[in-house]
Amino acid sequence: MLSGSETFVRNHGRALARWRPVYLGATREESALSEDSDVIVYPDSAAGRRAFLRLRLTGSSPRLTRLVARLRPDLVHAHFGGDGWLVSHAAAEAGAPLVVTVHGHDVTRQPESSGARGGRYRRNLRTAFERAAVVLAVSEHIRGRAIALGADPEKVLVHHTGVPIAPALATPKKWDVVFVGRFVEKKGVDDLIDALGALPPPRPRALLIGSGPLRDTMRARAADLRLDATFLPAQTPAQVSRHLAESRLLAAPSKTAADGDSEGLPTTILEAAVQGIPAVSTRHSGIPEAVVHGETGMLGAEGDSTATAHHIQRLLGNPGLRERLGRQARERVETHFDLRRQSGRLEDLYDAIRAGAGRGARSAAPPGRR
Repeated sequence: MLSGSETFVRNHGRALARWRPVYLGATREESALSEDSDVIVYPDSAAGRRAFLRLRLTGSSPRLTRLVARLRPDLVHAHFGGDGWLVSHAAAEAGAPLVVTVHGHDVTRQPESSGARGGRYRRNLRTAFERAAVVLAVSEHIRGRAIALGADPEKVLVHHTGVPIAPALATPKKWDVVFVGRFVEKKGVDDLIDALGALPPPRPRALLIGSGPLRDTMRARAADLRLDATFLPAQTPAQVSRHLAESRLLAAPSKTAADGDSEGLPTTILEAAVQGIPAVSTRHSGIPEAVVHGETGMLGAEGDSTATAHHIQRLLGNPGLRERLGRQARERVETHFDLRRQSGRLEDLYDAIRAGAGRGARSAAPPGRR
């Protein structure tokens, strides 16, 4: 609690107006998002590690059950399917209805694990879905994956992650292309490097932000291709906003990884749109729900570095088109992904569940509500 890439969890909690959030996590992760007020269940000690192992093996933990009961929540909202299972027993013991949000890898890569591990995960995920009053999916694609894995279609709603809508930062452009994300296969950073390498001189000035297992390999590949590329480690949300505003376009060439891992809907695309920056991306998972090809950005096929190169070159060579798409991208985010509006809809759902209407998810939320 809380990973530096999970800004959406903190943002939605902070934007709640009628409900007061308490952030609870199994262990503390030191990151820019970690706060002293976070409730940590298992201390970094031998006893704490043993207790956490018991929870992971059995789905039950006296320590967690006592702590949740002491907090007396009206509702427990778990992010990610596996965490929904881990907390589901304690929520039931406390008499608190459970909401589970599935985001991406929890219903794509993890269920595809082989052998006993994969079977156990799928079984636990079905248990979480059964115990939940409502399952929220961050895109239509992820909703379909949750249903395919056993979630009751009547329980599963699409709830788009919101981002804060603030005036775009006024700052000179320093970068032609910016990438923000973990250096893992599903982010498609290898396709971006190949795309930049295929462009004729002068090469775009690229900024790549993030950490992950492929970072050193991608940095070496960029050097071999003699790209004008700067690599920065993971940044704070404020720093990311500034770097986005300093860029002409965002590259987010996501794809399905070999192990099945895929995105839900990358928050960075929405954050770039707030700054009036269009995205060059792919028709992957929930991305087309945010990026409309030719209207708010450019989309190509997954893994198609040639299309990514063409779209980057087209937008960098046509400032008028780039600015129009960026303006329309911001308008789309204001309409469909505004944090306050999405958090208000979340509170409406919480209210309905608390009032006892949660078992029929589609009746708990107003028609068409997301």
